[in-house]
Amino acid sequence: MGSGIAAVSAAAGCKVLMLDMTAEAVERGLQAVKEEHRHLVVTGTFEHDLEKIVDYDWICEAIVEDLATKQELFAKVEPLRKDGSVISSNTSGIPLRDISEGMPERFRQDVAITHFFNPVQVMKLFELVPGEDTTDDVVAVFTDFGANDLGKGVVNAKDTVNFIGNRIGCFLMLSGLHIAKPFLMEGMKQESVDAVLGQPVGLPPTGLYGLIDLIGLDIMDLVGKNLKANLPEDDIGLAYTSFPDVEQRMLERGQLGRKARAVGGFGRVQKLDDGSKKKETFDLLEEEWRDALAPQLASVPSDLGAIMFEDSMEGELAWQVIGGTLRYAADLIPEISDDVVNIDRAIRWGFAWVKGPFELLDAVGPLRVIEKIEDEGGEIPAMLQVLRDSDESSFYRAEGSEFLGIDGGWHPVSPD
Repeated sequence: MGSGIAAVSAAAGCKVLMLDMTAEAVERGLQAVKEEHRHLVVTGTFEHDLEKIVDYDWICEAIVEDLATKQELFAKVEPLRKDGSVISSNTSGIPLRDISEGMPERFRQDVAITHFFNPVQVMKLFELVPGEDTTDDVVAVFTDFGANDLGKGVVNAKDTVNFIGNRIGCFLMLSGLHIAKPFLMEGMKQESVDAVLGQPVGLPPTGLYGLIDLIGLDIMDLVGKNLKANLPEDDIGLAYTSFPDVEQRMLERGQLGRKARAVGGFGRVQKLDDGSKKKETFDLLEEEWRDALAPQLASVPSDLGAIMFEDSMEGELAWQVIGGTLRYAADLIPEISDDVVNIDRAIRWGFAWVKGPFELLDAVGPLRVIEKIEDEGGEIPAMLQVLRDSDESSFYRAEGSEFLGIDGGWHPVSPD
């Protein structure tokens, strides 16, 4: 992640100091920087070159996701940086208030979370999270630099666990692992689960298991532990912060996903003696490898999200996983964001959904979703209740130029 941030900064014409634990590690990171930009990058190690940060305007930390380790590094960095510089953490979910605890006023005024998504050179999302003491000038500097110099889509998030993108996106993945189990036991194959939770609902073709293989089961485990430690006590996501038994055993034996290469994750590609390749799936019921199968989606409707209302096993899976995620997102305003726009942008730009949660609700019909929730005896989430109380039928109007606020009024959508 750090090398990606360095690469996009150098591509923007900035002078960059890239530090890592060892010279070998920083040289590996330098490979992320295009050859034509490497003259802008100076490398070094934390042990020998940390004092060189005095010459730089932005100090961005992108080390391991461990609070104590981050605090230890920031304690060393703070007295070395110059007045007028800004400082940030690229943490994917540790609250800034925890990172800033015990730090001096200058640090607390000049610090923010600047959360990029991998691969940094490709993904548009840049979550900006100020702390209680972060000055307006520092927020403005990060916003301008992120949007105008780095070309990112800046999303304003709040200092809550996992911010916006990972709070919702990881809820889908972690809940999906649990929700899919009874469907597998009823005969649905994992390939079909991935297919249902992909194109029919506007998600990438990786679906559920394929996306977790891409991210890594070890990373999802860290996400779950962070959520367990920091989610509000009444948050429904707490039910999904630990893996099901089979996935836990996969984690323990190093079956992490694509990064594990031949060991694989939920899937793998085997190279045969004749040079050909064979795709395999790790069967979660039998706990053994088998040949990958073609998904069975002949009866799935083509309209975006329509599968959630189908009276079928595929429709029920989509309703529980995707519908559950939409309901979760609709209950997180104003906790994680003050409006639907930042949530939609975070999920589109960070997780490559065709439409964000509220845009997808508009596509399938929010009133139809409310009716289905009520038919099941469920509670209507906050923003869906705002929509109904306002006698509205969508979260956006005027070709997407206005959005429905939590106050029930219409507001202009800022340029993205």
